[in-house]
Amino acid sequence: DRPAAFITARAQAIVDFFLGKNVKAVVIACNTVTAVAVQTLRARYDRVIVAMEPVVKPAVELTQSRVVGVLATSQTLASESYARLTEKFGGEVKIIPQPCPELVTLVENAALHGPEVEAVIARYVTPLIERGVDTLVLGCTHYPFLLAAIRAVAGPNVRVIDPATAVARELRRRLEVDQLLSKQTTAGRDQFWSSGQPACAQAVFGKLWGSEVTINPLPARYAM
Repeated sequence: DRPAAFITARAQAIVDFFLGKNVKAVVIACNTVTAVAVQTLRARYDRVIVAMEPVVKPAVELTQSRVVGVLATSQTLASESYARLTEKFGGEVKIIPQPCPELVTLVENAALHGPEVEAVIARYVTPLIERGVDTLVLGCTHYPFLLAAIRAVAGPNVRVIDPATAVARELRRRLEVDQLLSKQTTAGRDQFWSSGQPACAQAVFGKLWGSEVTINPLPARYAM
């Protein structure tokens, strides 16, 4: 929920940092950055850039009640790309947008379970269920960390769609097309960088990643 100009500048700074690490591809693992800045990034950088957006089309195909809810940030839901998605795939299906500003804060504090977390989620999800939603789209890449809590609130009759697998498949496809896919058969390694305080970030990242991680401080020139 930052201003568009800030989001674009932040995204460019991060990609500049990635280029310093000689990356061959960048995944914009954020619906808001995709909505606000993807065209600028693709015009600026000569790299494979895989973006993401709320998976409205699969939700429309799956819904039985003909009512779909989209959980996302305010910036994503206010974007032209989201408007195009709903216009293109909505048809006779009612698509209800639901901004969820508090969910990002929960994830960034590694608060993923428990009655208090479910109470926050219920403020967003319960009104959608009451309006007939049987399919929920996770339109922010923070939200899958809350998947268990979201399902607990929504109940067993509501399908929740996470776009992560589709994005991973698209990344592999793009690397294959550009002949950039690694020939190594051994597992790669993960590196984590943060503009936040390393000690605080390490505690949160470890909980989200599911194992202990080492956080590198993002150099000051890239940390806006």
